Parts: sequence; C-alpha cells; structure tokens
Amino acid sequence: MKIEQIYTGCLAEAAYYIESNGEAAIIDPLREVESYLKKAKKDGAVIKYIFETHFHADFVSGHIDLAEKSGATIIYGPTAKTSFPAHIAADGEEFKIGELTIQTLHTPGHTPESTTYLLKDKSGKPYCIFSGDTLFIGDVGRPDLAQQGDMTMEDMASTLYDSLHSKILNLPDEVLVYPAHGAGSACGKNMSKETFDTLGHQKEVNYALKATSREQFIKEVTDGILPPPQYFAKNASMNKHGYESVDQVFEKGLNPLSPEAFEALANQTGALLLDTRDPQVFAKGFIPSSVNIGLNGQFAPWVGALITDLQQPLLLIVEEGKEEEALTRLARVGYDNTIGYLQGGIGSWTAAGKDTDTITSISAEAFEDILTQRPEIHVLDVRKPGEYEAEHLESTLTRPLDYINEWTSEIRPDETYYIHCAGGYRSMIAASILKARGIDQVIDIAGGYGAIKQTGLKRTDFACPSKAMKA
Repeated sequence: MKIEQIYTGCLAEAAYYIESNGEAAIIDPLREVESYLKKAKKDGAVIKYIFETHFHADFVSGHIDLAEKSGATIIYGPTAKTSFPAHIAADGEEFKIGELTIQTLHTPGHTPESTTYLLKDKSGKPYCIFSGDTLFIGDVGRPDLAQQGDMTMEDMASTLYDSLHSKILNLPDEVLVYPAHGAGSACGKNMSKETFDTLGHQKEVNYALKATSREQFIKEVTDGILPPPQYFAKNASMNKHGYESVDQVFEKGLNPLSPEAFEALANQTGALLLDTRDPQVFAKGFIPSSVNIGLNGQFAPWVGALITDLQQPLLLIVEEGKEEEALTRLARVGYDNTIGYLQGGIGSWTAAGKDTDTITSISAEAFEDILTQRPEIHVLDVRKPGEYEAEHLESTLTRPLDYINEWTSEIRPDETYYIHCAGGYRSMIAASILKARGIDQVIDIAGGYGAIKQTGLKRTDFACPSKAMKA
C-alpha cells in the first residue's frame, strides 16, 4: 500500500496518490497531470479512479485531462451533476484499488455534493479519510460557497454539523485525516500549518469539533467569514462543466515575443501586462502599466483575487526559464488566456531602448523619519482586516489588497501614498496596480510591517474601527 500526499504550498492544496497491487487512484488532482502519470508508470500501475471530493472553487482540478490521458473513471459523490462523463457514487458505495477499499461517505455542508472517502486496508480496517473541504486540520470547510436552493449559510453549517457527527466523528480515533487544504487557503479560516493528523487529536484541538451543540457549531463556523475571492464561483463552474486542455493552454502561452512584437500585441489585444519578478527587482525597472504579482509568493490566489476576468488576455514578463511555471500556476486557477511572454525578459526590453518606469521603495527607517516630520501623510496598510485589527500603526488607513478594485476610486492622483503590507509582497502588488491606474506618487515600504515594528513609530495592539479616507 502506498499513500502519497502531494502538497502544493503556493495553493495550500493537497492531492493524493494511492497505489496497491498495480492499481492506482488519484484524489483531487491539480491541473497539470503529468506527475501523476509518471508516478503510476514508475510503479507499473494503472490509474483506475480519479476521486473528486467536491467541485473545487479555489483551483481548477485536473480530473478531465487526467481521465482522458489515463482512461481512469472520474468519481464524484451523491448529488453531483457534471457536463462530462463521470460516475456519481451512491452514499456508502465501495471501490477496489488492489487490496484496498475506498468507501464513499456523503458529507454535504461545505457544498451539497461534498464527499469524504474512507480508505480501508486489506483487512477491511479503516485506515484514513480523504476529507476534502469537509474537515481540515484545525478547521472545517466554510459553509457559504454553494448554498442549495433556499438554504442559507447557517442551514449549510447545520448540514455540515450532521455530516461530521454522523459520518466522520464515529470513526476510530487512530484514523488519519488527509484534507484538501492547509494554512493559507481561503476555503477555511483557522487551518493549521500541519497537513494531516489523527481524527482523535482533531477531536481534542479542532475548535469546530469541540462545539458542544449544533447552535454553538453554527455560530463558530460562520462567525468572521470574509467574502470569498471573486474567482471561486468561476473555478467551481469550470470543474463542473469542463475546460480547455492544459496542453492547448501551454501551446498558446509559450509564445516568445520580441520587444517590438510584445508591444504590438499588447496594443492590439488590450492584454494585461503581468510581471512575475521579485517585488524589489520589479520596482527598479518595469514596463509602464504592468502589474507585479511575484511568483515567489501566493501568485495564483492573488491573480484570482485581483484579475476579475478569467478570459483577460495576459502577456507575461518573467525571469528567464520561469515561463512554464507562470503558465502552470495561472492555469491552476483558470487563467487560460496567456498569449505570449517577453523573450529575454526585461533585459531585452531595455536593450531595445523601450521606456521603463520605477516605483520608489524606502526602508522602514527612512519611512520613520518622514512620518515623524510629516504626520499628515497618507499611509495605506494593505494587509487583511484581521491583520490590521491585531496591530497596526496609529496613523495608517486600512485598505486591504483583496478589495483594491473597490477602494481605488478614493485615491487622489495628485497625492502621495506610502504603502505597506506584512513583508513587502502585497504592497508592491498594490503599488503597481495604483501606478497602472494613473496614481503616480506611490512609495513602497520595504520589509512591510515586520520592518516597521523595529522602528519607534507608535502602533496599537487592539482592534479599532477603520479610519475614513482623508479628503
């Protein structure tokens, strides 16, 4: 028996490879499927099943491409309806993989079709569960993404309570819990950095499982849920109805362009120029109107949160050799319309004599001197609301990057804005977006709040209401 968790940190997503006696199964595969095919080939195994725990909202699954390339059957749980061939399993239905058995446990609540898969060893003993977004380590799935009919978020939370208590919590304590996500995913609010655990330990430490009543459970799992990123519903639809082959996405996107051809295509198509380099490298010189979302951070989720149109044509500026990585990570969240990249990167652009722009980035110490002398300056904190409420500079305005499309209109083009996040990744995204929208005087604070805390600037450590934007 082989069970391998394939964890992708930038998405906080876990897929699973299971093999026994020459038969294999994949659970919740990512969009790029070659690694699963290679694992099976190395083991001399045939991929028999592709199990999907639900219609994922935060990434595009590889189930369709993998089924086509492997001949495996796609399995969904009860109530799922797809626009492609799939086996819709009955609650309690069992599937054999070599000497192993996988049993379907319908566990609605996160979504109506959400399903947990119980793996039993060759003796029939429960060994582990693949819980999808029903049960995380330290949390449970948010109940507000896919309400059914007239059901409210609270109704779905109540359904989730029933699923956990009737299908999962009565399993042996030693059963391992393998979820679909870990810390950093927007599918929950309190996930642990650990990516698996025993069910017994989760009963002791998971706040949701410790709830002593249905009412307490509903209150705790619905309290403080932020709105989902805008791309969630679009990814769920792609997973349900199908999508373009990832091979075609690569064929279209791996299109090297000279500076002249790059510029011409940008003008012809209205493509968004997406620069994936390190924030501080980007700041020193970039193509005017390009937006920086660095590959060295949570690239795909931020693309999904900020670029509202999945069909938006994209032209990439990347470090040499990073073209395929950028395309892969874009495809994972459904951005399939990359139409080329700048061959030779920013170096070829400058060598061709093309214009570049810059963003000033100053140290926390320099910022301290400026703010001390001019306390009336505009300082934008683009961290998430919870980060801001925990602790922030007294003089800052909370303007979360997640909602930049909503608050940009409040920004005055003739003013100067100092921007920080926690460490410098998100602030450069915000600065580049504002710059592309005609706000010329944006200044990034390198190192973010982590560096600011080392200065003598006054800060709070208690929750306080958001300040109104200064007129």
